[in-house]
Amino acid sequence: MLTERQKEIVIVATADGRVGVDDLAARFRVTPQTIRRDLNDLCDRGLLARHHGGARPANSVANLGYEQRRDSLADEKRRIGSAAAAMIPNNSSLILNIGTTTEQVARAIYDHRDLVVITNNINVVNILSGSPSKELILAGGVVRQTDGGVVGEAAMEFIRNFRVDFAVIGASALEEDGTVLDYDYREVSVAHSILQSARRRMLVVDHSKFERRATVRICDMGQIDVVVLDAEPSDRFRAVCEANDTEIVVAAESLEANSTEPFLVAGASS
Repeated sequence: MLTERQKEIVIVATADGRVGVDDLAARFRVTPQTIRRDLNDLCDRGLLARHHGGARPANSVANLGYEQRRDSLADEKRRIGSAAAAMIPNNSSLILNIGTTTEQVARAIYDHRDLVVITNNINVVNILSGSPSKELILAGGVVRQTDGGVVGEAAMEFIRNFRVDFAVIGASALEEDGTVLDYDYREVSVAHSILQSARRRMLVVDHSKFERRATVRICDMGQIDVVVLDAEPSDRFRAVCEANDTEIVVAAESLEANSTEPFLVAGASS
């Protein structure tokens, strides 16, 4: 397991393309020797590659491993999941795609009733199995064993058979101009089908996605009705959302135990 500091180092390296020992020591207020030990450990794990004075991502176009993604910003993802779930009523239908944030949405809708949930994510099915009054439908296709995602042509064609109330998708990266990105073109092809099959389309992403770079385009804000974040976005991103009538929802930092409003609406109305 990585330490919190090591997880953050990997995120920074992925976003910036490289990290330096002295800069990291100042950022985390530790000694350069401590940072060198962290970098050596991360390089031994294959997450980074050393260069003079620091390190760089071992593969600049590769996503983080599932375990690292699941553990990174876990509290923020739980808040996003609760905020998204609050906008999904009982007696509705939805599609959830691959991702650790969409899995938090699945956890948050566990007690919802009379839902039809379609997914290409085996983890979502495991999370919701045994929950009351739900029909669970898993897309067929190639199982990506690293994270339980079902991808490929078969999954894409299967999802095209449905028309649902909500699509809830995650992403690996989000740019200030509203471009939504991922790493695996097979996963992106399925995401296209999910968006086309829904009446209302929701993107759930944490703030670190603005710091990352991915290579395959999913969509832009013109194809998203609401984006759920854990922190206020930049003015530039807000302007893009307003121009596309995309609603911005910022998940509240602290939720009351009996709250029915676990989010703050903070953007354009759709």
